[in-house]
Amino acid sequence: MRIRIVDAFTDRPFAGNPAGVVLLDDDAFPDDTWLQEVAAEVNLSETAFAHPLPEGAEADWALRWLTPATEVSMCGHATLATAHVLRTTGAATGTVRFATLSGVLSATGDPGGTITLDFPTAPLAETTVASEVTDALGATVLSARDTGPQVGDLLVELADEKAVRALTPDLAALGRLVKRAVIATALPDEPACGYDFVSRVFAPGVGIDEDPVTGSAHTALAPFWSARLGRDELTGLQASARTGLVRTTLRGDRTLLTGRAVTVIDGELLV
Repeated sequence: MRIRIVDAFTDRPFAGNPAGVVLLDDDAFPDDTWLQEVAAEVNLSETAFAHPLPEGAEADWALRWLTPATEVSMCGHATLATAHVLRTTGAATGTVRFATLSGVLSATGDPGGTITLDFPTAPLAETTVASEVTDALGATVLSARDTGPQVGDLLVELADEKAVRALTPDLAALGRLVKRAVIATALPDEPACGYDFVSRVFAPGVGIDEDPVTGSAHTALAPFWSARLGRDELTGLQASARTGLVRTTLRGDRTLLTGRAVTVIDGELLV
């Protein structure tokens, strides 16, 4: 079967967030052990596995996401990558619906090459941060939000963009203290920089020290910053080494995530 590596939330190769994409011909997923072994072999933050669903089903494709260590319930960049592969191979056109652990998610492409994901908005709840977490993060936290069961991350606001970019957390400690990930965010240092907020995401608890560009995190970042800035349409920069831009549109309990993707490897899986 074919396996592809796709850089998501970028318009150029070797940037954004790379995801493995495996499109399956059968109408069911292989054994979970095999899926996990493939994801570990690919060794990217997520590998997506998808198979077509029969006509009349609630969605067009069934989709699962696995890190090198475990399965996750929501992943934006690997969904974008899967939709990109379906479009560029002619396996799907228009809007594609995916049946996932987070319900039915859709991806819609436009003629210009962008893809827009329709994801549930993370329900934010103000929370306190234990001193052990701030010590592991190595930064002063201005405010914090729990992002709900589907995203499962801790969203922390830092003083400024410089503080976000300077983070060098104790990843081993974070992995013991936080269920999935810490999203660190702040306003940009320069108002006319082309993005409305900046973020970084650390997820050592699921085998990802730092995720390059995290779509699911933006379902929490969008409502957080939309409430602060008074606008429903924003652009976020995830300031990892690879960097990536995510356009967000807040629509109540749904968040639209828009970006581009580039296939960089197209090969054959021999096992």
